[in-house]
Amino acid sequence: MTTATTRGVFYVHSAPSALCPHVEWAVGGVLGVPVNPSWTPQGAQSGTYRCEFSWSGKAGSAAAMASALRGWNHLRFEVTEEPTSSTEGARFSYTPDLGVFHAVTGLHGDIMIPEDRLKAAVVRAALGETTLDLEIDKLLGKPWDDELETFRHAGEGAPVRWLHQVV
Repeated sequence: MTTATTRGVFYVHSAPSALCPHVEWAVGGVLGVPVNPSWTPQGAQSGTYRCEFSWSGKAGSAAAMASALRGWNHLRFEVTEEPTSSTEGARFSYTPDLGVFHAVTGLHGDIMIPEDRLKAAVVRAALGETTLDLEIDKLLGKPWDDELETFRHAGEGAPVRWLHQVV
């Protein structure tokens, strides 16, 4: 059985300088190639750095990267994975305050919400535990987008590098 290959983009929105080499080692370990991104100062948070690079590798690499980095304090990142002919795409976002957000994405990058998660959101809203608007926002990752938006804008115009996994 051949493993599907895909590609995606990895963004570190903010990391203290001491954490940058550890991010490189963790992501390089997942991809099987050294990762040497160009780190630039993150204007949205003094004393932190940002980088972004495109990658290619086997399907599931985005999940492995997110798993390798989740729980790291003082780190904000996103990683995307394009769908293949046999796998869905994925988006992972992480902030220290919110933890990991994961969404399945379709061919055009749209978030695809599983039926059971929608039903659970409707039930919580019907029970008065929350509102349907808040639940849908969470399903779409809005709290993560809200927190990361300032960091995204601070990185506009940054160079992107391609990394290819050894298969």
